[in-house]
Amino acid sequence: GDMDPLSVSLKEVDRVEVLTLMDNFVDVLLEDTEVVTRPPKASGEEIPTDTLLAEHGLSLLVKVQRGTQKHTIMLDTGYNSMSVLHNMDILAIDPNELEVIVLSHAHMDHTGSLHAILEKISKPIPLVVHPDAFLYPRFLEEKDWSIKRFPRTLVRNDFEQRNVKIHESKAPTPILDGAILVTGEVERTTAFEKGMPNALLERDGRLEPDPIKDDQALVMNLKQKGLVVISGCSHAGIINTVLYAKKLTGVEKVYAVLGGFHLSGAFFEKILAQTIDRLKALSPAVVVPMHCTGRKATELISREFPSSFVLNSVGSKITLT
Repeated sequence: GDMDPLSVSLKEVDRVEVLTLMDNFVDVLLEDTEVVTRPPKASGEEIPTDTLLAEHGLSLLVKVQRGTQKHTIMLDTGYNSMSVLHNMDILAIDPNELEVIVLSHAHMDHTGSLHAILEKISKPIPLVVHPDAFLYPRFLEEKDWSIKRFPRTLVRNDFEQRNVKIHESKAPTPILDGAILVTGEVERTTAFEKGMPNALLERDGRLEPDPIKDDQALVMNLKQKGLVVISGCSHAGIINTVLYAKKLTGVEKVYAVLGGFHLSGAFFEKILAQTIDRLKALSPAVVVPMHCTGRKATELISREFPSSFVLNSVGSKITLT
């Protein structure tokens, strides 16, 4: 059957917590709901003089629980080399809690604090990446046809002096004893999700379209509820990502879809309607657009998914049980 070459057994988990260490938006006045807990405004009676920072970046602390076992990983590390650590400090997160770091792809807004975080971790830690994350140089073509080069944030040799075990794979990789699946390279099956049209890659001295094949996501199977899919930027397409998660795990039900859906700007607004239709067909109970989803898409999702939508903010914790 279809499943044979890739079939992965993903263990059911009892609880998933996603704490946003970095996102494009922060608002300390948001209210708690059944699904989301906002950070306290103060510890004790004094309102602090310092606050959480937001930037064009993403970093998520993901905790899973199976029975008495608890695991903690980080997906992506924000843009600025300082901000994620600043927010971890305010949220009282010890970098040594991290058991694995997963990078959704190589772009600077997902890899920026990586080295700064690694410096704070005392034990060797696995870093899960797609091999194409090390490709360089990569470019963006602007509206005026000018070409801008992405900064190089991942260099293999830079990790040799660090406490890192690089695990690179295009194939799906179960981590933490099968509690979380890293999708590896996402199969692209929808007709409308075409990647990032202005991303370019240099190969043999020539520029060609960059499919951003290193784009990958996290998948968990929440007991009695279904799949929890967490994307970084969904350059492969958020629907492709969820469909691939279903295919890999053999689980039909999708409970929660979180992360960056990359629907910002004129090119992606053309596929908004189709994306929303397909997302509705999956009928997730929780939808949390982040980072690069874009304002129009986020507003549309909030209207079309009135009971599932959660407005994310730095320091917000999504709890799924």
